[in-house]
Amino acid sequence: MVARRLGHLAVNRSPLVLALPRGGVPVASRVAEAVGGDLDLLLVRKISAPGRPELGVGAVAENGDPIFDDGLLQRLGLTPAALTAETAAACTELARRNAHYRGKRPAPDPADRLTILVDDGVATGCTARAALRWLRARHAGPILLAAPVCSREADHALSTDADAVICLKRPASFTAVAGFYDDFAQLTDADVHRHLLVRVTS
Repeated sequence: MVARRLGHLAVNRSPLVLALPRGGVPVASRVAEAVGGDLDLLLVRKISAPGRPELGVGAVAENGDPIFDDGLLQRLGLTPAALTAETAAACTELARRNAHYRGKRPAPDPADRLTILVDDGVATGCTARAALRWLRARHAGPILLAAPVCSREADHALSTDADAVICLKRPASFTAVAGFYDDFAQLTDADVHRHLLVRVTS
């Protein structure tokens, strides 16, 4: 499992482990326990193609600028300007999650800290890229991206944004993250709170 692969980082280090909610939270919780790190959230929301909520064409991190998959936009005949409504919806959901998950607690400060960004899987890599660039802008480092499974394309593409990408599986054929789990039921806000209750950074 991912936590076991990262366990050696517990030696003389206190990593900041940041989960991409909601799916990344249970994985990040185990990673934080294995490495003795602080657990928190990095809020990122995908920007969906119009009329296709399952298809992410971009992403935006909290208090960050949206990024887009230019190649995918070109194939779909879209531009960022055509996604104003979808981008606004993503930002609205980010604000809701920030208020619900954090309340008045500030966003984590990754400056000069070993930071492990964790998700349950990486398909296109758009949300992970938005998160990694948010971390770079705040001078985190080094930055590791960890997930149980990722597409080979995303692994290659994100190697320029992260100092290392750690994935247990990089299958040749990748359709969706859900296909690699026996149980991929969607987590709720309550699930996020339950995992963070003990280990969240105070």
